[in-house]
Amino acid sequence: MKIVHLTWEETIPIRHKVLWPNKPPAFCKIDGDETALHYGVEIDLELVCVASVYVDSEGARLRKFATLAEYQNRGVGSALLKRMLEDARSSKVKRFWFDARESALAFYSRFGFVAEGARFFKEDVPYFRMSINL
Repeated sequence: MKIVHLTWEETIPIRHKVLWPNKPPAFCKIDGDETALHYGVEIDLELVCVASVYVDSEGARLRKFATLAEYQNRGVGSALLKRMLEDARSSKVKRFWFDARESALAFYSRFGFVAEGARFFKEDVPYFRMSINL
């Protein structure tokens, strides 16, 4: 398993396949992609996981974290999340946050993230805002 830096364009196929397969690939591009940090995990030279971090004065925001189904529950996402948190701490980021799908709350809770506020929806998918102070 190797953690790599990517361009935003390299993240689109996995973002699309995992997060929004019923939408066009262009739906998976978001404002700020051009200046964000994009991470990936390769296994045997195959890209299997992607995530993007957008840093501003409020902290670092994780978006579009996606792992191919056949690589989920194998430690791939955990390894990448640990690396992104380490990088954020090294950059003196004070707060790391994101909007988490409700189905992933238990995963993020294991890393110390706490849900904030009420459940909300994006395209009929339930979410919670989660964060951690670094």
